[in-house]
Amino acid sequence: MDINTMAGNVTTGLATGTMDVNNVSAMVENGHSFRLPEMVGSMEFSKDELADDMTGLQLNFQKVKIPSGGTLQFELPGDDPENPDYVKTIEGVLLYNHAAGALWAEDSEKDEDALPLCSSADGQIGAGEPGGVCASCHLNAWGSGLKGKGKACKNMRVLYLLRDGEYMPIQLTLSPMSIRPYTDFFNAAFASRRRGTCGSIIQIGLKRANNGKDDYSVATFKKLYDFTGEQLAQIKAYADNFRAEIKDIIQQRTVEAATRMDNTVNAYKEAPTYATVFGGNDNGGFSIGTNIDGDRMALPA
Repeated sequence: MDINTMAGNVTTGLATGTMDVNNVSAMVENGHSFRLPEMVGSMEFSKDELADDMTGLQLNFQKVKIPSGGTLQFELPGDDPENPDYVKTIEGVLLYNHAAGALWAEDSEKDEDALPLCSSADGQIGAGEPGGVCASCHLNAWGSGLKGKGKACKNMRVLYLLRDGEYMPIQLTLSPMSIRPYTDFFNAAFASRRRGTCGSIIQIGLKRANNGKDDYSVATFKKLYDFTGEQLAQIKAYADNFRAEIKDIIQQRTVEAATRMDNTVNAYKEAPTYATVFGGNDNGGFSIGTNIDGDRMALPA
C-alpha cells in the first residue's frame, strides 16, 4: 500500500464509519473550531478525477524537521518550493507517532548524497549493517557514539500532525534532543489521563539550547484543548483509520528496506571497496529504504 491509497482509504473510512458526514468537516469545542478534511461526497473533485492527476506519481507527506543552529522557526513546504512558509508554532491533532532511527558512517550524516549504513522504519527492527533488533544492538547503546558519548545510532520520533482543514497530516521528525521533551509532554498531557494523543489539539514550538559549544533547537509542546463528545468521536474515527493504514505502510517499508539492504550489502561484499564503505566491521543500526536518510527525509514517506 502507498500514500495515494492510504489517503483514499482514510477519507472513505470516515464516510462509512459512525460519523455524520454532514457535520464532520467542522468541529467546535469551547469556542475553538477544527475542520477535518471534506468528505468524498462533498469534494469539488472526486477520487476518480484526482486519480488521473496522480497516475505515475508518489504522494508523500509534507516533511518538517527540527531546524539547526538554534533557529526558532519551522520551515513548512508550500505551493512554491522556492519560497517556503516560516512559522513559530504548528498546531493540530497528533494522529500517530512512532520511533525511528538511522546510522551513518562517521562524518557522512550531513552529506546530502550519503545513505545510512542501517536504518529502521519503526525503531524496532533495523535493516542494513548490522541490522536486527534495535533494542539489543550495540550501536544503539549509550556510549557507542563518538568518543564514547551518546549513541552511534540516531534515535528519532516521527509525528503525524493533522492541521486545521488539511487533507493529510504533515510529518515532523524529532531529533534526539527533542525526544525527552516530547516524552515528558506525552506523560503529563496524555498518559497520566489515560487519553490518546488524537483527543486534543496541541501546539509545537521551538526553544534555543546550547551544549557548551553550539546552539541548537529543541521542540516544545503544549496542549491547547481537548475534544469531547461527538467531536472526540469524529477525530478518533479519523485517527483510527489513519493509524491502521500507516502501520501497514511502515511494515511494508521495513520488509522492502531489509530486502534492498541485503542486496546492497551483498553487492558491496563482492566489491574490493567493501571495507572502506562499511568500515570493515559491524557499524550498523537502522533503515526504511536505501533512499531514506532518516533525517532530511522523514520516515516512512
